[in-house]
Amino acid sequence: MKNKSVYLIPVMLCFFCMGFVDLVGIASNYVKEDLALSDSVANVFPSLVFFWFLIFSVPTGMLMNKIGRKKTVLLSLVITVASLLLPLFGESFAVMLIAFSLLGIGNALMQTSLNPLVSTVMGGGNLASTLTFGQFVKAIASFSAPYLAMWGATAVIPDFDLNWRVLFAVFFAVGALSTVLLFVTPIEEPPMEGRPSTFIECIKLLGTPVVLLTFLGIMCHVGIDVGTNTTAPKILIERLGMSLNEAAFATSLYFIFRTVGCLTGSFFLRVLRMRTFFIISVAMMALSMCGLFFGREQWVLYAAIALVGYGNSNVFSMCFATALESMPGKQNEVSGLMIMGLFGGTVFPLLMGLCSDAVGQAGAVLVMSVGVLYLFTYVKQLKTT
Repeated sequence: MKNKSVYLIPVMLCFFCMGFVDLVGIASNYVKEDLALSDSVANVFPSLVFFWFLIFSVPTGMLMNKIGRKKTVLLSLVITVASLLLPLFGESFAVMLIAFSLLGIGNALMQTSLNPLVSTVMGGGNLASTLTFGQFVKAIASFSAPYLAMWGATAVIPDFDLNWRVLFAVFFAVGALSTVLLFVTPIEEPPMEGRPSTFIECIKLLGTPVVLLTFLGIMCHVGIDVGTNTTAPKILIERLGMSLNEAAFATSLYFIFRTVGCLTGSFFLRVLRMRTFFIISVAMMALSMCGLFFGREQWVLYAAIALVGYGNSNVFSMCFATALESMPGKQNEVSGLMIMGLFGGTVFPLLMGLCSDAVGQAGAVLVMSVGVLYLFTYVKQLKTT
């Protein structure tokens, strides 16, 4: 594994597949329109996807100890590909529930195992910046999903009646390719030292302050991410009277700036202190919440969406690297716990759906603002060098 870049190519393609989970934001809006659902019911879809992170993340960390990181990533890809196949045959409420459940399960396995696999390939050093570049690749899939959905909703494709669901067909093809490439790529994993941790021992790691606080930080990061992904189009529809196809651009705008943030963040994390860059990122998110809450003009709302996209783009990598580096002998277990924090993608949308049904989309923004406030308190956990 002397030439790390060769081994990183299939691994980074897996990060692209990891981004498939972000299609749930725009997809839930189209399902809401097609099936005439309320906000609270439609938000069940993104909440369901991230619910499985609570159930499968820690067991996946234990599974890695038994079968290895690469095999666990391969298993996650197979489940993800299956989830993308189902919507090609229909979009009933039951079919979409099953598809999103499988997508969540596959993504839980992937996010738990893929980040430690990067650590294996890199062999230590520049982990935060490498994970950030992986998030950049993931973001490419994230911002392409709304464009694929919009194109499918308006284009006429001979012999196919998929409409916006064409995005599932495209992602299915990429997922199948990624599975094959990773399967044929030899990656040597170091043998595990000592006895594998039990489920209870994994959970007990939350008793370590930095692990617990990072877990909560990742919950907030993902809650804001999924919340913006789902709510930004609704804000434009509510305040500017846009149609769903027009408002879907908001989701792409968010992920475009997340992509730019990940790309530039891999550079800034090499030249700036992690704590300094984290403070700048969270400050941008706080300014964004103000714009989303008070904004009534298109340019203000677009600027706010761009700010939260850029600001939130590197939070996960910094938090995740902090947790892994705090307990180098328990990286598989810590990875499982951190990915379990993606359960924030269940909690936030449910609360946001209830608040938006009650007082409008401003209520959803207030819920996200609580997460931003917590991230300000997390700053002291980051190393100063």
